[in-house]
Amino acid sequence: MAPITAHGQSAALLEELGPWQRALRAQFPIITGNPELAYLDSAATTQKPQAVLDAVQAQLTTANANAGRGSYPWANASTALVAEVRDRIKTFLGDPAPERSAVHFTSGTTEGLRLVARDWLPELLTDGDEIIVPFADHEANLAPWQEAQRLLARQGVRIEVRELPYQTSSGDYDPAALAELVGPRTRFVAATHVHHVYGGNMNVHLLREVVGPDVPICLDAAQSVGHLPVSVAELDVDFVVFSGHKALALPGSGAVWARQARGPQLDPGGWRGSPNTTGIASLAAALDWLDAAGTERIGRWTVALAARLTEGLRTLDAYEIVGCQSSLALDASVQQRCGIVTLRHRSIGASDLGFILFSHGFMVRTDGHCQAGAGERDSSVRASLHVYNTPEEIDRLLAVLASLA
Repeated sequence: MAPITAHGQSAALLEELGPWQRALRAQFPIITGNPELAYLDSAATTQKPQAVLDAVQAQLTTANANAGRGSYPWANASTALVAEVRDRIKTFLGDPAPERSAVHFTSGTTEGLRLVARDWLPELLTDGDEIIVPFADHEANLAPWQEAQRLLARQGVRIEVRELPYQTSSGDYDPAALAELVGPRTRFVAATHVHHVYGGNMNVHLLREVVGPDVPICLDAAQSVGHLPVSVAELDVDFVVFSGHKALALPGSGAVWARQARGPQLDPGGWRGSPNTTGIASLAAALDWLDAAGTERIGRWTVALAARLTEGLRTLDAYEIVGCQSSLALDASVQQRCGIVTLRHRSIGASDLGFILFSHGFMVRTDGHCQAGAGERDSSVRASLHVYNTPEEIDRLLAVLASLA
């Protein structure tokens, strides 16, 4: 997805895509039913289009049964649904070798990353090996790898967990610094596609050239799947982990896509229990809806809205915008933010600012955003966007923020 780098391009894009966006916005009952409110918390969870709600209703009223547990028609339909959605996810991610890869359903990204850390990573590692993981992304993409380190240590296997380096200028990963870390004992790299606080695309596609052809890469795609195009062929990663509820589907749904080409096969251990068939049905409908809407257009829309917001904020001295300062202007020379803008007022606390904004009809996130230990120390306000958000909402938000300056 090409960055939007000029005011004219951004305004023209929002104008060009306006009719398309208005038609999609009308498909979200909770949005159209509350026109006085602006929902700006899609990085936490997305709202659901009518097509997803209809799919859930249909599944519960026509074929609600436990998958893989019976031979009567409803059970067979649920079993078929689970298999079909596995294939649907592979197609959605542009899987170049679906006959070899695997998809495992989870409750979300956190469980998915822990699944890789517990059931796959230990088999890959031996004493003295190293893994490289992010220390300032979401806590869910650090804690599982540290947990794996502790579990291995109890078995007498000592591994080193090293920090994936960041560029101070742009906020994404630093390939040159990473090249200095990679050595003969580097066995695994974990990364994030879009940062959940700073909003930047972390340029994961650059990591493969640095780490070489044999090192597996696990991608936290919680903020990219359902928000912009994700191609496993282009990214050349080995795992893509995401949450359904951040991609227009129901809470409690998510998946791990595994390439099954580098390292051992991912084969989750233990008794897996009953799959969340309702959540899986919602995920299938969400992916269908996203394909029809066009994730490339959705990505362009939210990038343009975020650029409109940062361009307005950078003129207000009362606010600190968290993250890369070079990306704030509409004519920035670096990539714009992928629909996520995080800020602080210099004298109003984040929680208080959140209450003030809600009194004006804006719903935002106000806390530390579950960032890992090397990240921000102070709480902040995060506005995160999706296709149902409008330029008018951004302009109203900027007017309220300006009144508090």
